[in-house]
Amino acid sequence: MTAYAEPGQDATEHLVEVLKALANPIRLQVLGWLREPDRHFPPERAIADQNEVGVCVSHLQEKLGLAQSTVSAYMALLQRAGLVQSTRVGKWTHYRRDEQRIGELVDLLGRSI
Repeated sequence: MTAYAEPGQDATEHLVEVLKALANPIRLQVLGWLREPDRHFPPERAIADQNEVGVCVSHLQEKLGLAQSTVSAYMALLQRAGLVQSTRVGKWTHYRRDEQRIGELVDLLGRSI
């Protein structure tokens, strides 16, 4: 085993982590909802602009019907994979898709397989 990464190895490892994050149907569904947040989450209940700041984790939890800790763990995994960004508004965490990173990952996937 060498002490250095082969060219492209880091990108490949990151791509594997992204694919693991997407392998869960609930996380994949959340990413789909976040594409059009006003369509899937009532804008009148939002405390911030859902398109600019993101959707509050409590609204995700309510829609999913899962425990807060589960939803938070799912969102943290999506964030580590570079698929979403988080923003704090008061005591609440909001999530939105990172469209630039998603585009880069789609391109990387296309070049990798």
